[in-house]
Amino acid sequence: MYLRARSDLRTAYTNPVLVFVIGTGRCGSTLVQELLCRHPDIGFLSNLEDRARFLPAGAGRFNNPLYRRIAPSMTRKGRPRYAPSEGYRALAREVSPMVIDSFRDLVASDAMPWVADRFRAFFTERARAQGKPVFLHKYTGWPRTGFVREIFPDARFINVTRDGRAVVASALRTSWWKGHLGPEAWQWGPLPPAYAADWEASGRSFPVLAAQCWKILMDAFMDARELVPADQWMDVRFEDVLTDPHGRFKEMLAFAGLDEHPALQSALARIALSPDRQQDYRRQLAPVSIAQVERSLAAHLAAWGYETSPV
Repeated sequence: MYLRARSDLRTAYTNPVLVFVIGTGRCGSTLVQELLCRHPDIGFLSNLEDRARFLPAGAGRFNNPLYRRIAPSMTRKGRPRYAPSEGYRALAREVSPMVIDSFRDLVASDAMPWVADRFRAFFTERARAQGKPVFLHKYTGWPRTGFVREIFPDARFINVTRDGRAVVASALRTSWWKGHLGPEAWQWGPLPPAYAADWEASGRSFPVLAAQCWKILMDAFMDARELVPADQWMDVRFEDVLTDPHGRFKEMLAFAGLDEHPALQSALARIALSPDRQQDYRRQLAPVSIAQVERSLAAHLAAWGYETSPV
């Protein structure tokens, strides 16, 4: 059983539970983060704190009530808004660019005293200022769990996974995916020999290169999961969130030590979660690219519970 996070202020201030929502990127983790942060017992870093260079840690004291009370239209993507943030600018400023932009996963040995002290202060000061039983933060890309656990041994991780074919199709449409410049120019390090051969055999297909990226990251998540106690790691498939949002969010809250709350239920009721999104990649990629990507990802898809046959 997970320890229930108590709501009395003394416990909240002195011993908040740290929960990190993690994933490869383009995996649905933002939706998970933003809905979880509707719960009144969860603190978080806001996008205002991320962008405003001189705001102190205590500036986020009212993040949660503000996020829950302003009009939903002011929190939606695609416009100026107020919302939880991955905080990459703030982390680069206050901790180190290494934390946000490394060519490999960060492991325990990377938690050098100077960076560990900064990372610890970054989250501890904000969590205590907000006074919530749980402080939740999301980041994507490398898992970084070895690094985080060296500093916060009791941290909990919600790993949001998504069908690699959907991640590939989504990543190719972003402005930050640099695969079109070749793996020499991206942030994921060199391709392992077998993955490089797979890419070359495809004729250097960009979708297949994006598939190699997903495999590299999922390999890192598989390795990371082995080093984290089972009661501190939770895998959540984005597809399951779409088909049973209430059930999955209830499980995630329990993992964090929290009960359900009407604020989160109301937020869920305001959004449309369609299981049909699971197959969007079939409209976004050409049939030949889908076939190549499926061949490349077959073993990894199976390892994470995904079928490769068409629906």
